[in-house]
Amino acid sequence: MFAVPILLGAFQPAQAKITQIVIATRVPAYGGFVFPNTGAYEQLDGTAFGELDPRDPLNEVITDIKLAPRNARGMVEYSTDISILKPLDMTRSNGILFYEDVNRGNKNTPAFNIGGSATVQGDGYIESQGYTMAWAGWEGDITTGVKINLPVAKNPDGSAITGTVRAEYILNAPASTQDVTAPPAYEAVSTSNAGASLTMRVHQTDPRVTIPNDQWAFADCTATPFPGVPSTLKVCLKGGFDTNHIYELLYTAKNPTVTGIGFAAMRDFGSFLRARNDDGGHGDGHGGGKGGGRDCDRDDHHHQNDDGALAAQNPLGNAIKHVLIYGSSQSGRWIRTFIELGFNEDENGRKVVDGAIPHKSSNRGAFNIRFAQPTRLSGTQHTEQQYPGAESPQTFEVSFDPISGVVAGQLDRCRMSHTCPKITHTNTDTEWWQAVMSLDTTDSFGRRDLPIAPEVRIYEFSGTMHGGGDPLNQPPAVLPAFPVDCQLRSNSNPFVWGQRALLEALREWVVDGKEPPASTFSSLGRNSLAKPTDIHYPFVPATSFSPAGVANFKFFLDRGHRFDVADVSGIMAEPPIADGQYTVLVPKIDSDGNDIDGLRNTNVQVPLGTYLGWNVRKAGFSEGDSCDLTGGFIPFFKTQADRLAAGDPRPSLAERYPTHADYVGKVTAAANSLVKQRLLLQQDATSIIAAANAAAVP
Repeated sequence: MFAVPILLGAFQPAQAKITQIVIATRVPAYGGFVFPNTGAYEQLDGTAFGELDPRDPLNEVITDIKLAPRNARGMVEYSTDISILKPLDMTRSNGILFYEDVNRGNKNTPAFNIGGSATVQGDGYIESQGYTMAWAGWEGDITTGVKINLPVAKNPDGSAITGTVRAEYILNAPASTQDVTAPPAYEAVSTSNAGASLTMRVHQTDPRVTIPNDQWAFADCTATPFPGVPSTLKVCLKGGFDTNHIYELLYTAKNPTVTGIGFAAMRDFGSFLRARNDDGGHGDGHGGGKGGGRDCDRDDHHHQNDDGALAAQNPLGNAIKHVLIYGSSQSGRWIRTFIELGFNEDENGRKVVDGAIPHKSSNRGAFNIRFAQPTRLSGTQHTEQQYPGAESPQTFEVSFDPISGVVAGQLDRCRMSHTCPKITHTNTDTEWWQAVMSLDTTDSFGRRDLPIAPEVRIYEFSGTMHGGGDPLNQPPAVLPAFPVDCQLRSNSNPFVWGQRALLEALREWVVDGKEPPASTFSSLGRNSLAKPTDIHYPFVPATSFSPAGVANFKFFLDRGHRFDVADVSGIMAEPPIADGQYTVLVPKIDSDGNDIDGLRNTNVQVPLGTYLGWNVRKAGFSEGDSCDLTGGFIPFFKTQADRLAAGDPRPSLAERYPTHADYVGKVTAAANSLVKQRLLLQQDATSIIAAANAAAVP
């Protein structure tokens, strides 16, 4: 049926809410596959409509919220894509909503199912546990996936807001034209490049070389040679952009979206989906029983309250008792910002999510800034090094940063409102090498460990890279490929085994109060952190390489007086001015080049090579810099003769594993030990041992 407009009752201040849920499609998930414990699942996709009171203290932290257009009730409206994957029979669910904060509009939680995807169930681990999953858009600078429609901020007189925007371009293939920023882009105020600048440099720390304004244009040259077709959304370079430079554009843009509304949208949608004894009327009859699986083209979820006003209905009925939130990389940084800004408290003062898994997220991001660019990294060694997100506090617990002058912790607001979730913070080696993760746990000068908040556990997935690896395609049967811009093979060591075990531990922590495994990560106290200059790898077949050359660094970046450092919010002055430098540390390694500390999975404990959280850019791609977000793998040679011929001091496979049974026995012992520590599920240990039996080692 067609959407019915929602007519709200008399306006009351501070009553932000989800006003309407429109389910556009409801279809069987995974082709109707029936999971043994929970039955079939169904997929619901549609739109949530909401509104916010800009005067509510919980919303006032949103940059430019008071400059957003308002409806007749003085509220700021938005709409967001939503997606729900639920048991057809909600009485067979485990009562937990596993909410994923999407990464650039993409869903990543299906990867918890080994061999799975958004359309293939794989081993079906998540569904077999009875989780309900949900996604909603929060990011507006994307054109595909799960996204949100955000209002544009205007000056009080209705005129367009303008400001300086800094864009950066690093290419893996030559191109004539780039979007000024990620589409839908922040439009330049004019096609004239007077007053704008475009620079280039090979390495991040090189001086910027200005490209004359007659050599580039606000234009599209993809079909028409330079100077191309004038465009306020594109930038074109005469001769084209190459792969060996970092290009940086400074220009005046107009019409910033109110990006921080995405935080409030998740807060209100997440609170709306969970069952509350005091909510009254949220159940709609579709959530429980087998009658919820009917097909429909369009389904408006709303009901009438006692006061006669219409409000949205919950498609999950009253089944959800606990909410866990998961985000990976960009969306993990988003979760940390969500918590820090106080959005885990809903309009009624209640906790929204009970447990959080910010994964691969050593800092925060540009999610609540005028002219925000959420797709940007928050400062890696080569790419987008000066974009916001690594500001202090990087710590969950209160800490003092003498360089920035900030005294704060990321849990300050939720502690005041008693709404802090339990947090399982997981990271790969990449975060230590490329995203200054050591400053989450050590002081600004790398001299001492800092206390870890009791609400938080931190786990280092040792020997893994940012993107992880496929556990079904492992060496020696499948060797990872060489990335187009990197000198070493990619690192295929999976972290999903650890993720699944720690998800189970978080569920028990939230639902049953059972303490999770102790934090495990490289630290000064355990003598497992060092400066990059003190790290010496036994064998790295790369040119222009040094550990210090691929390790990230951090300066305090002065972004002007209208920028709130502690909140990573407000209005930035561009470009920033670098000031004091921090001391960044990285994990220590053993004689094979593998981490000595952290959650060392079976691949690291019984290695087939050196597993790296970094890789090295090759000639033509700013050689010697870091291949940001990419790790490396240096396999062991099979025989002593092979390694000696290559000058590799690391023992060969034949030297370290005299027999196949010896290799399998060591893998088995490592797997069983991890299971006892609750750092590996028994079903995954069984699979790992079976794979070791099938592997051609030595």
